[in-house]
Amino acid sequence: MSDTTGLGPGSALLVIDVQNDFCPGGALAVPGGDAILPAINALIGAADLVVLTQDWHPRRHGSFASVHKGRAPFETITVAYGPQTLWPDHCVQGTSGAAFHEELLTDRAALIVRKGMRPTVDSYSAFFENDRVTTTGLDGWLRSRGVSRVVCCGLAFDYCVAYSALDARRLGFSVAVVEDACAAIDLDGSRAAQAAAMQAAGVVLTTAAALGA
Repeated sequence: MSDTTGLGPGSALLVIDVQNDFCPGGALAVPGGDAILPAINALIGAADLVVLTQDWHPRRHGSFASVHKGRAPFETITVAYGPQTLWPDHCVQGTSGAAFHEELLTDRAALIVRKGMRPTVDSYSAFFENDRVTTTGLDGWLRSRGVSRVVCCGLAFDYCVAYSALDARRLGFSVAVVEDACAAIDLDGSRAAQAAAMQAAGVVLTTAAALGA
């Protein structure tokens, strides 16, 4: 199927959480998280408008397993806004783990969206925190620049990328996810489940080559 979500005027490239802690050697490393950098950088070079997101947690964030006695990373608990996966401490504000990967081309970014800053609320999506009520302001920022199409890539495919893509569709944007510019955690089959959910919502799964990058 041909892709109708390009990288030119009216589109924004959303590069999700390409940070040291999500790359090999990091606190919450996504397998192959650094192998996708050439594809992401090619997309950045071809895009009309680039937005980066950055996990930016305070110390002792409520999503960290370390703050819940007797709990381990990747367990699920129930919090005020529903189920919450517990993670290893990661992307703590001001640490090297929270920094963008050194090979990521950041200079062309028109905006950096920092998320997960509230101590008791996690934030996967670039558009909403996990309470599904609090917005990041990205929706309005994109619309003020005439954006109607969003192209997503980065880390991780089955969490922050998928949440961002699904929210963008819910907000009325045309959306594509560049599969070869993403890597997945794949926790209990989450990669396949989220791919199916995105396709059911009308998200186009595509490649960097199909977008001319």
